[in-house]
Amino acid sequence: MAGRIYFLDKAHLVRSSLVQNASNRSNLLYRASTLMIIVTVLMSACVARLAQLQLVEGARNQQLAEQNRVRMVPLPSDRGNISDRHGKLLVTSRLSRYVYLWPRQQSSERWKNTIARLSEILQVPPKEISDRLAQVGYTSALPVRVSQQLSPTMFVAVAEALPRLPGVEILAGSSRQYPHKMLASHALGYIGEATADEIAENPSYPMGILVGKMGVERLANQQLSGTWGSRLVEVNARGQESQMLGVQPARNGESVQLTLDLKLQQAAEKALNGRRGAVVALDVKTGEVLVLASGPSFDPNMFTRRFSQAEWDNLQKGDQPFLNRALQGYPPGSTFKIVTATAAMESGKFSPRSTIGTSAFLSVGGIQFWESSKHGYGTIGFRDALAVSSNTFFFRVGMAVGPEQIAKWGRVLGIGLKDTLGLEGGSSGVMPIPSEKEALYGEPWYLGDTISMSIGQGLVQATPLELAVMTAAIANGGKRVHPHLLISETNLPEMRPEPTGIHPETINAIREGLVAVVQKGTGRRLNDGSIPLTAGKTGTSEVGVNRKPNAMYVGYGPVSDPQIAIAVVVENGGYGGVAALPIAHEIYKAYFGSAPTK
Repeated sequence: MAGRIYFLDKAHLVRSSLVQNASNRSNLLYRASTLMIIVTVLMSACVARLAQLQLVEGARNQQLAEQNRVRMVPLPSDRGNISDRHGKLLVTSRLSRYVYLWPRQQSSERWKNTIARLSEILQVPPKEISDRLAQVGYTSALPVRVSQQLSPTMFVAVAEALPRLPGVEILAGSSRQYPHKMLASHALGYIGEATADEIAENPSYPMGILVGKMGVERLANQQLSGTWGSRLVEVNARGQESQMLGVQPARNGESVQLTLDLKLQQAAEKALNGRRGAVVALDVKTGEVLVLASGPSFDPNMFTRRFSQAEWDNLQKGDQPFLNRALQGYPPGSTFKIVTATAAMESGKFSPRSTIGTSAFLSVGGIQFWESSKHGYGTIGFRDALAVSSNTFFFRVGMAVGPEQIAKWGRVLGIGLKDTLGLEGGSSGVMPIPSEKEALYGEPWYLGDTISMSIGQGLVQATPLELAVMTAAIANGGKRVHPHLLISETNLPEMRPEPTGIHPETINAIREGLVAVVQKGTGRRLNDGSIPLTAGKTGTSEVGVNRKPNAMYVGYGPVSDPQIAIAVVVENGGYGGVAALPIAHEIYKAYFGSAPTK
């Protein structure tokens, strides 16, 4: 009995052991399977990531690695020189040093310390530097310029700090130099760094490129700017250059020659002496602009350095030095009588030999329009009417021919044609006729408007450039020139003078009157023997109550062989023969003193 029980217990133990072993094997198998699955998943992820890096993103990753090892350093091009008609330098470039930052060399957080240090040296607000970095992005592989040209002191300070400023580099470049400072600044203009909008419009522009912002610098920017180059260098882990891999040389800009005459420009601006006004002189046969002066002026060199907002705001105050007054409209006053005389004779209502009675005043609608003197000049013709600048003579002429004829022949002579030499900020003259006045101002045209128009007052305006074109047309025998500043444009078909269709008899009658102005009229001061005989017309234009009138003068010379036409305006200068005529006199003296004998 006892043996049987033992046998049963032993069998039970064997069965229990077998069950336990099976359970253990099952657990081990589960664990092994789970581990295998985990290992498989991990290996699959690694393989997938490796495939993505090597196969899918291999080219991009290789490029990123190369960018960490290879650096593209921009090579700025030198802007071309600008010279006057005789080859004398007006604008040039000189070697300068600039501070550039390589955004990828540091994180945005680490850049904060570097920027703080640079700000102290360069005297530039930290925000200005950080904004420049943020503009291009901290992952940009190209450098960004954060300084204007370095002074010697700043150059030494930055150079000494470079080992402690990763991602900072000093690169050579060129800066603009205007050796004559304020001279011809409205014609020459100035340069500045391209804005985001300008870069968007010109994808070829590299970040930091300097472009023309005004004047010829802007007008001929494509020719002047050239093309930037680059050099490919290998750098070490510290960002230091280890070897040169290749160079794409910069192509410097081409030089531009202007029609301006430096000597005449200097004479004009010296005579204008910073007063508000403008002077224009043209070659009467080609339309080349010999003088383009506007006062007050500004120094373009200021844009080659950093200046504060306060400096800019202060410069903008007062007399608006950036306004190119040579291209702004003014009431032309009695200089406009040239147009009225042309309209009178070309309309067929008057002949060059016509005479008209003058008086102390003319009464229209209960309003008295006064003569230029306290009395009339009797019965006179066009020659004497221009010589003494008789108002009542031209009042009667203007009423006879009407505003439409006056406006028509004003446009024929070059007024109101919107010619601004391709420069920005210019306007054109206006000579509204009755229908235009009603459309613009909602008022009817009165006979008084015609009277005012006939002597260059009221709604009439003309720019100094247009007045010079008008004068040149009389001087050269009736051809309207196309004014231009680039010498390369002189022989272009579109720049050839256009016949106006004005009869030679009309031209001769007006010429006789303009010569008489200088010989015995309001321009006698020019007939002092210091220059050959010239012809011209003074003007005094009213500009408001309790304000001195603008002084005007137009003229050409010499009478024997007309070569140069001049227009002058001095704002609130008073009488044209007192304030404007002496400026023309100085230009004539400079011109005839240097002009070749013809």
